[in-house]
Amino acid sequence: MSYPFYIFFGLAPSIIWLLFYLRKDQHPESNRMVLKIFLYGLLAALPAVFLEVGIFQEFEKLPLSPALITILNIFIGVALVEEVLKYLVVRGKVLNSSEFDEPLDIMLYMIIAALGFAALENILILFPLGPTFLLGQVFSISALRFVGATFLHALCSGMIGYFMALSFFETKKRTGLLILGLGISIFLHGLYNFSIMEAEGILKVLIPASIIVSLAFFVSFGFKKLKKIKGVCKTQ
Repeated sequence: MSYPFYIFFGLAPSIIWLLFYLRKDQHPESNRMVLKIFLYGLLAALPAVFLEVGIFQEFEKLPLSPALITILNIFIGVALVEEVLKYLVVRGKVLNSSEFDEPLDIMLYMIIAALGFAALENILILFPLGPTFLLGQVFSISALRFVGATFLHALCSGMIGYFMALSFFETKKRTGLLILGLGISIFLHGLYNFSIMEAEGILKVLIPASIIVSLAFFVSFGFKKLKKIKGVCKTQ
């Protein structure tokens, strides 16, 4: 009976953030579209697992120091793979949809896809606890994921969505803006993971917290700016 609890506590952080960000949309998206993108984001976490394992195995074969391999694993094997997969969900399932009718939508759908991705990630982290569990332990993991990794996924994808929205209007800079958005998000995602895994002392908390707070301010700014822009070019 523990596994339904794992699913509940795995989904909870994403659902809470989803409800929070949906309130920021003055022209609400249909529940059907929101659920669709959330589920596609969730499913995207499955190939991510296999890609990451495969990349880790290939990096292990390289004649590099363990420290450098760790950096490659974190920034390329995890951060790059995950940010690109979330971006591809929105690129493939939103950009040509009739429900995509304003710049803010692309930022919101990137966050929705990311929260779906994070939901399955949370569940996969809880499942290895097995059939017996301590409620306090499960709650602690879920709470930490709520303020940490789940929120990070949403914020990094929100940043990508902001640059995607800008690229619709800056056609000459479109590719550059997309690369910039993806690049910054991948770097911050990787730096967050690296700091919680490899940093010591106060830096283990200070660096991730600084990244989360900075991204939260940026995404809030992005929402406010995009709300002022009417209409969108869907060519991407």
